[in-house]
Amino acid sequence: MYKYDHYDHQLVKERIAQYRDQVRRRLCGELTEEEFLPLRLQNGLYMQRHAYMFRIAIPYGLLSSTKMRKLAFIAREYDRGYGHFTTRQNIQYNWINIEDTPEILEQLASVEINSIQTSGNCIRNITSDEYAGVAADEIIDPRPFAEILRQWSTFHPEFAYLPRKFKFALNGALEDRAAIALHDIGLNVLRSASGEVGFQVMVGGGMGRTPILGSVIREFLPWQHVMSYLEAILRIYNQYGRRDNKFKARIKILVKALGAEEFARMVEEEWSLIKDGPSTLTEEELNRVTAFFTPPDYEVLAATDAALEHHKSENKPFSNWVKRNVKPHKVAGYNAVVLSLKNPAVAPGDVSADQMNFIADMADRYSFGELRVTHEQNLVLADVRNTDLFAFWKEAKAQGLATPNIGLLTDIICCPGGDFCSLANAKSIPIALDITRRFNNLDYLHDIGDIELNMSGCINACGHHHVGNIGILGVDKDGSEWYQVSIGGAQGNNAAIGKVIGPSFSAHQMPEVIDRIIQVYMRERIEHERFIDTVQRLGITPFKDFVYATPIKIEQAAGEDAYA
Repeated sequence: MYKYDHYDHQLVKERIAQYRDQVRRRLCGELTEEEFLPLRLQNGLYMQRHAYMFRIAIPYGLLSSTKMRKLAFIAREYDRGYGHFTTRQNIQYNWINIEDTPEILEQLASVEINSIQTSGNCIRNITSDEYAGVAADEIIDPRPFAEILRQWSTFHPEFAYLPRKFKFALNGALEDRAAIALHDIGLNVLRSASGEVGFQVMVGGGMGRTPILGSVIREFLPWQHVMSYLEAILRIYNQYGRRDNKFKARIKILVKALGAEEFARMVEEEWSLIKDGPSTLTEEELNRVTAFFTPPDYEVLAATDAALEHHKSENKPFSNWVKRNVKPHKVAGYNAVVLSLKNPAVAPGDVSADQMNFIADMADRYSFGELRVTHEQNLVLADVRNTDLFAFWKEAKAQGLATPNIGLLTDIICCPGGDFCSLANAKSIPIALDITRRFNNLDYLHDIGDIELNMSGCINACGHHHVGNIGILGVDKDGSEWYQVSIGGAQGNNAAIGKVIGPSFSAHQMPEVIDRIIQVYMRERIEHERFIDTVQRLGITPFKDFVYATPIKIEQAAGEDAYA
């Protein structure tokens, strides 16, 4: 894990001092809210419906147990005892007092965490594969490159005032687990026939109001030129990206307007001016940063464990958990284990301070003191031995962190929605919990199999609804909260944007709508066919016809018609 050097500590210290004075001036009336707005956003502080929300950066989703304990401390001392992990591999606190924020940053800095560039029209937190460094299908560990790009982009003067926010994602494995096609820039690690490492470069992906899959503008970029080439992309965006309309300001709009081929030509022309300049990455610098990500001291273990196999055969709940929550590891005898933050009684992605401390202890005992945040809003302990899995499961289960639903229907990705966010058109959390309650039979969930349900409370798509196998979008309909449903979205190597099935539904109808979609799938699927494959084979028409075929019965409530 990367450690701050003298320059990092000094930079963060000076930034906190600057921000502390800005808060003082705001509280005493020297700054108006309009003047303070861009200053607080640069430090990750948003005004939500009820209080300030503070967004803290977790670069490429990697945390130590020490950092996790500090996040628990912040939740307990300054919030309401919990935090919310997001689809950007960050953490958010929803009930923050503005006067406490400088002290929170001081506390975070003591364990090398900050909130720099978690908002604003700049390069945001750089995300990557939560299994980086341990994935069985990994080409190279992308985290050193993610860290180099984080350092390069932080406070880069040319990127401090972009036309709009900007997001990077890096994938270092055969399977894309970083959703690179849905980012402003997505980097996919490749190895040439001669063994040279480089990147396939995708540009112009994104969700929000205009969902677009990124376009490949360079099939192979040697790793030495990654910073200069990305700088060329950002220069073109800075020069030609729209600033007159924030809804048309993302780079995806520019790439679409110019065409990917013309955009690539402009980038190549710009790159030729800086290609071999100071931004060229040296082997010495790559080795320096890579040294922070060396593998832990793994034991030599057998690939199988008799006691583990016995527990799996004798204990069905444990076996179900292993099937869904335990992932392959490139070192024999070890596993990456996913802690589900999708307990049926809790908002997706929420973790209490007590649970954070517990997870930190688990990381120390079972996983070399490290853990990761996923963009599916779960947590991963990446280095758990076969021989520890049963004990690990029992402890996690007692803390409500072992729901065996990773990749299943109730592993819902969900933004905070209208309960918190001032931009939201509708609530997200209650709908997610209603659907979870509707599908509370784990045997049925396992029979349904792999399926992704993503939900956003507004068109900004923080819940990534466009790429959910089933996507739900909160919309405003004459001042009321309604929900638009799409199917067929996907992330990964075969990324796709979902298609809306028809008119929107009321909140009360949503569990039945999802149930009807699942009924069609269960009726029409070919043996072992996943939901997304069935949708792609049949199209949306059979699902649409069945969902809208008859009125949807909803729970009777005072003053309501029982049908809609």
